[in-house]
Order: sequence, then structure tokens, then C-alpha cells
Amino acid sequence: MTFLGNLIWLICGGLLSAIGWWLAGILWCITIIGIPVGMQCFKLSALSLCPFGKEIINEGGAGSFLLNVLWFFLSGFELALGNFLIGCLLCVTIIGIPFGLQFFKIAKLCLCPFGANIVNIG
Repeated sequence: MTFLGNLIWLICGGLLSAIGWWLAGILWCITIIGIPVGMQCFKLSALSLCPFGKEIINEGGAGSFLLNVLWFFLSGFELALGNFLIGCLLCVTIIGIPFGLQFFKIAKLCLCPFGANIVNIG
């Protein structure tokens, strides 16, 4: 079931979300200081491609908090807003509700991606 959900997910906007993460990662990797942030973006783009069957666990500390504050103002708000709006559009229909909920999960991750670990469930 997760394979079918992930396949339909790509069609319903998951690819757009992943492209947003890739663009943010490329922009962060332009500077040497931003390379760790860019690498985190590339790691989280994998979640944007296949979110079904995965869960996010937050294990951040003080360093993650500082990076999340910087991230929020430079890239996070824009990514979160895009994912939130796509999620709202999908939740208008009954069929799109599971996909909209996944977009809300990714929008939450867009606000605080550092200190988050992605684990497979089931």
C-alpha cells in the first residue's frame, strides 16, 4: 500500500515539494558555511519523494535550535507555506485528504528540519 501511496503522491505534488527542497539545498551549498544545511535539504528531499511509511522523530538540541531559527527566516517559511497550501488544496476532496496530511507533515518539517530523524515504520 505504501508503494501505491508514494506513486500517487508524486503525481499529486510530491515532486514539486522535492524540487523545492533541492533548490533550497543548492542555494545553501553555494556557500561553504551553508553546506551542512544544504546536505540536510537533500536528505529531506527523499522524504518529500516517498513520505508514506515514514515517520519523523525530533531529537534536536541547542545546536539544532540555533540552525532551525536561522533556517526559518532564510528558507523554511517559504517551503512550509508552499507545502501547507498544496495540503489545503488536496484536503478539499475526500480522496486527497491522506495526501494533504502528508503535505502538512512535511510543512511542519520545513519549519524545523534540524534534529529531525526519519525512520521507516511498518
